[in-house]
Amino acid sequence: MTRNVCITAIDGQTGFLIADLLLKEGKFAKQIDSITGLALNPSNPKCKELESRGAKIVPHHPGRERMMVKTLQEVGCDTICVIPPAHKDKVDITMELCEAAKKAGVQNVLLISAAGCDYAEREKQPRLREFIDIESIVLSSKGDPSVELGHSPCVIRAGFYAENLLLYTQQAQLEGTLPLPIGENHKFAPVALGDIAHVAARVLAGKGKHGFDDRHRGQMMVVTGPMLCAGKELAEAASQAVGQKMEFENISEREAKRVLQAQADIDDSEKEYLLEYYSLVREGKTNYVATTAFHDVTGQQPTEPSEFFRMYSHELRPKKKTKTDDSA
Repeated sequence: MTRNVCITAIDGQTGFLIADLLLKEGKFAKQIDSITGLALNPSNPKCKELESRGAKIVPHHPGRERMMVKTLQEVGCDTICVIPPAHKDKVDITMELCEAAKKAGVQNVLLISAAGCDYAEREKQPRLREFIDIESIVLSSKGDPSVELGHSPCVIRAGFYAENLLLYTQQAQLEGTLPLPIGENHKFAPVALGDIAHVAARVLAGKGKHGFDDRHRGQMMVVTGPMLCAGKELAEAASQAVGQKMEFENISEREAKRVLQAQADIDDSEKEYLLEYYSLVREGKTNYVATTAFHDVTGQQPTEPSEFFRMYSHELRPKKKTKTDDSA
């Protein structure tokens, strides 16, 4: 049984890390016959790196469904990993990809969705809620026996990426603070992007009678980090990792917008998503952990916040030592 994988948005960090794991880890690589990456920005250095290691990079031009069908057929794609891109037209682009995959006869589909989308309200958190629309597009094929794409679906609802906290490295370095608009009391469980990539790689490489491994096929996997954290607990974990005092600062949504505009070189739709997720935290809708799927799929435990901050301690460490509680 062949496994020719196509990964969308491979020029983004999520797609890159999934492809990276499939290419470099022997336990995955031996199960994969080929990897094709669809890139909105094929000149991205990530694409060049993956191409040098054996992946095929194909420019993705939204609005050309017929050409996408042809591309998927030409590369022999039987498995597609759909990663909605950080783009204002995320839903339309993803709908087109799914329609093309149906027409191209792709059998297996893995969607990377977002935890919390089911708690989001369309009027208050539209960027989060649109993941429900995307899931519906992917899963609707399951009820159509004439469509091969419906035979072997899987959805990973990824929690809030801990890497998003690195957007505040300037405040961490200059002020020794972690400024987030999440309130004082409610909690959330940030997940390391590498953990999501690990689960995705396992699913994409797994094989069963009907496509994906039967343990994964048809699953809705919610994957968060292992520890519920309020702002102060995140700051404590960061303090342990960098060896210097870090403090949580509860900021307003208006200030959070200014921080993102000034510090983060990311798409406006992604900034909107982040602000909406913070609003979910303030509403108390993220007070849960979901690690069972990660453990069942990988046999391991997800990354603890202190371990994550330790990996990036050089980026967070304050440039000037701040006073500790017992300082004179």
